[in-house]
Amino acid sequence: MNLIVCLKVTPKIEQIKFDEQKKTIVREGVENEINDADKNALEAALKLRDSQGGKVVVLSMGPPSFEPFLKLAVAMGADDAVLLSDRGFGGADTFATSRVLAAGIEKLKPFDAVFCGEASSDGSTEQVPPSIAGWLGIPHVSYVSEVAVSGDKLRAKREITDGHEVVDVRPPVLASVQLGCNSPRFPDFRRKRWAEKEFKVRVMNMQDLGFAPGDVGLEGSRTEVTGLSRMRSPERKNEFVEGTEEEVARRLVQIVKG
Repeated sequence: MNLIVCLKVTPKIEQIKFDEQKKTIVREGVENEINDADKNALEAALKLRDSQGGKVVVLSMGPPSFEPFLKLAVAMGADDAVLLSDRGFGGADTFATSRVLAAGIEKLKPFDAVFCGEASSDGSTEQVPPSIAGWLGIPHVSYVSEVAVSGDKLRAKREITDGHEVVDVRPPVLASVQLGCNSPRFPDFRRKRWAEKEFKVRVMNMQDLGFAPGDVGLEGSRTEVTGLSRMRSPERKNEFVEGTEEEVARRLVQIVKG
């Protein structure tokens, strides 16, 4: 099976900051990591590859500094890695981002399935996976926790309120994998050394994907952040109830009833 996993490199959650003038996330001077849900997506794809054969290609959009994270994914078991990198991709919203990723996926045809994490830790919109499926014209299955092969179809277990459901879908398909649904494997030490020293990440730019200036990136985005506001954590109300046991009990009943 030919499987593609979309990986996003995000700032560590505890280091996320915002530029209040540009109204963007500050990405300089912070530590980055592979988005947690995307690690779950990679593990789901690797398990499917291990059971059915084939290959797993990881795909990301970002600057050249993202290459070490793609090599880390290769050390975890991916067979190949592609980085979509161009200054013209900068400032993209979910619309433009999904368009670029879909174009990259088109270059990797044929494929049986695309795996994405359900959301990213920095944006958490959950808009990119279904948007990629829309650009590609393929089915999208959300909140996936397991994927297997059933005849000529892929069988996905997806979590829903108070339970789960099983969906059979004919490839090609895109699956949004649920955060925490599996335990991503550790990188193989020897493979990690090989990936860091010898493996070459394939890089594609705007010209490779057939985009003209303004098609994607900031100019090609459909949304604009017009303001930022800080949310204050709700203050905890502490109330000490005193009196006899009966008085305390009556007061607690009043508080619970509101």
